[in-house]
Amino acid sequence: MEILGTTLRVCVDDLETSVVFYERLTGSPALRFERGGVSVAAIGCFLLMSGPESELEILCKVAATIAVEDVDAAHTTLTEAGAKVLAGPVPTPAGRNLIAVHPDGSVFEYVDQRR
Repeated sequence: MEILGTTLRVCVDDLETSVVFYERLTGSPALRFERGGVSVAAIGCFLLMSGPESELEILCKVAATIAVEDVDAAHTTLTEAGAKVLAGPVPTPAGRNLIAVHPDGSVFEYVDQRR
């Protein structure tokens, strides 16, 4: 499984203040969207999320989003290496994803852009 890139997930209390900092840090403008009551800003390799605690509780447990060429291949590699797949692979508007817990307890989202 080749890892194509990573997005670091950051849960924040004040999205507006955080956006200003991360835009300045990366030199990139924020791409903003809403998902399930959570306000999201993608800035460079960072994905900032802010919203109701009930919505963020699960989202903030995911340490990072890892881009791969094929989520099915990632699923096979992950399970053979001892990870536990909690959800997916499932289709999303941008491709497919799965959520996996590594043997050390770390939780990651794996995504591809296949349709």
